[in-house]
Amino acid sequence: MTMPPMLKQEWSLLVSGSTSAAFLIFGQRWLADLSHPAWFALMFAWLFTVILLSAFAVVRHAESLATKMGEPGGTLILTLAVTGIEVMMISAVMLTGKGNPSLARDAMFAVVMIALNGMIGFSLLLGGLRYHEQTYNLQGANAFLAVIIPLAVLSLVLPNFTVSSPGPTLSPRQSVVLTIMSIGLYAVFLAMQISRHRNYFIAPASLEREEATYWHCASDDQDRSAAHLMLLLVAHLLPVVILAGQIAVPITHAIHELHAPPALAGVLVSVLVLSPESMSAVRAAMSNQLQRSVNLLLGSVLATISLTIPAVLTVGFAMDQTIVLGLDPVGMTLLLLTLGLSLLTFASARTNILLGAVHLLIFLAYVMLIFER
Repeated sequence: MTMPPMLKQEWSLLVSGSTSAAFLIFGQRWLADLSHPAWFALMFAWLFTVILLSAFAVVRHAESLATKMGEPGGTLILTLAVTGIEVMMISAVMLTGKGNPSLARDAMFAVVMIALNGMIGFSLLLGGLRYHEQTYNLQGANAFLAVIIPLAVLSLVLPNFTVSSPGPTLSPRQSVVLTIMSIGLYAVFLAMQISRHRNYFIAPASLEREEATYWHCASDDQDRSAAHLMLLLVAHLLPVVILAGQIAVPITHAIHELHAPPALAGVLVSVLVLSPESMSAVRAAMSNQLQRSVNLLLGSVLATISLTIPAVLTVGFAMDQTIVLGLDPVGMTLLLLTLGLSLLTFASARTNILLGAVHLLIFLAYVMLIFER
């Protein structure tokens, strides 16, 4: 008996669905005692792998749906799908056990460091090794950075210096203003990206082709309707919602019981969210499509900061949870160094391996400083 084509193409949905059912039934008992290292490793690896599979499937169908619908719907769907996964993960860990009030800050900082240093560095290095120099649209990269830099500083640095609330936090009024600024700036940027200045985000050699698109429809999705793709996207997203609460238990256990660095939780959430887009960005750079890499990676950072901050602040207010936003001095140093280096990297329309190597070294310093300050 052969497997139906639908199940063969969406095998990850079968895996994630059965895992979700298993943890809904037995999860409380399985996760009750994680003191044994082997059992803890098994539970965490199982949940992490399945959520990662679901994240890849969500992004794949979101990109295919973007192709079917065109802009602006395509950009909004992909952004909301990726950001939705991140918000669900952050909220689940924050609300599990003793909670983690600094998780949103750590996750956003991890996204900035992984995307702007790790993945951009890797893409520039591999692309430079293969093609020596690569080109992209300088105006588009500068537009991304023009919004990323003020929002990153306002959300991750400024709370350390405000005095209206104790610690590296924002007062309710400040939170409301930051939320409005984040959503407003992202809306203005999105309007510019998809209408008035769409050519800023297209590779220079393709400026004259109005039909150029950033998204690619997966081969399995080419014959599917937009409604069908939306249904599949939601179906893959549901296991993430269910399993986010389950994986929060081993993450919280690792931080509180195994004394893992608290910032590691933010890194794990960011890896789950960024992995699909990061792989697409690296493949694009290897195919000499650096513009796509820039759009994906800088777009991920911008969406994370501008959309996750309002969502997390709203969740914190609704659940009466304190949200710690300000970075410590080491984190602020790395953030400002990364933003300054990004300005230098994207000051020229041509890139090379030196720029990639510098970004990668900053990323390695970030990884080391997670475990040893």
